Amino acid sequence: MILKTHDLNKNVDAKIFLFHGVNEGQKEEILEKKFKPIFGDNVFKYYEREIFSDIENFYNQVLSKSFFEKNKLIIIKDASDKIRDEIEILKSKKLDEIKIVLICSVLDKKSKLRNLFEKEKDLISIAFYSDNNQALATIAKSFFLAKNVSISQESIDLLVNRANGERKNLNNELTKIESYLTNKKKISVEEIHTLTNLSENYSINQLVDNCLAKNKSRAIYILNENNFSFEEAIIIIRTFLIKAKRLIKLNQNLQENKNIDKTIVSFKPPIFWKDKELVKNQIKIWTLDNTYKLMEEINKVELNIKKNSTNALDILFDFILNTSKTNN
Repeated sequence: MILKTHDLNKNVDAKIFLFHGVNEGQKEEILEKKFKPIFGDNVFKYYEREIFSDIENFYNQVLSKSFFEKNKLIIIKDASDKIRDEIEILKSKKLDEIKIVLICSVLDKKSKLRNLFEKEKDLISIAFYSDNNQALATIAKSFFLAKNVSISQESIDLLVNRANGERKNLNNELTKIESYLTNKKKISVEEIHTLTNLSENYSINQLVDNCLAKNKSRAIYILNENNFSFEEAIIIIRTFLIKAKRLIKLNQNLQENKNIDKTIVSFKPPIFWKDKELVKNQIKIWTLDNTYKLMEEINKVELNIKKNSTNALDILFDFILNTSKTNN
């Protein structure tokens, strides 16, 4: 059965849920607010690959009952079509106070797992779509309003820009800022800039921006200076996708106003002044058609990374080196 995220505000009497889509931050929010408080310490997390490495132990953990674990929340990350048969088995069991939430990224409409959840009335499928800039700005404004802290629109725009279209990134930044707000009634754009300029976020953004600007030597330097993990590989390729989408919008705006500086200055959310020269170079390099082709390639690389976690960094680095090459 297909539900919307807001349907979870109602009393949903289901045992097994599928959370799929790009909005990792919203998935985490719903788990934290709607699910975890009910189960206390009885929350158990698995990656799909862990389950298949010891399937018998997984079933014992899920279905065993004890005085201290009358209710359980089972979270299965990186779910794929491989786990479909196990869901069929679990669906037939008496789960009582057990709830199971499968977390995965975008699932194709032909996905066997997605089709199972959408067709069966006792299974719940919820798609999580990207937040637009307006939604992210609303989240940020609500945060500061609740804290009774004055903040400028420029600062909100900077936070939204830092979030790179991801609610999870925005929430991480707001969490950092929260500890700084003690006894403060106002926060400046300079303070926001300092607080959100973490080296790892900066490195990822600089890596992607320099790659798209064909600054191969700088991209290689950033790769060598950082020890990126598999999780960061996912963040990097998602950042490529976000910035490719930005390039498409910039090119479309440029076709209308015919002025590259005006295009950059008028862009929303605003492009930070330090990044404007890099962005200008990107616009000059990437035509609209080529950027669409780049997005297709990014989607293929992301899928390849997720299918081959052990070689994820090699796949990503090859993509970066090829993309940052100058055209002959």
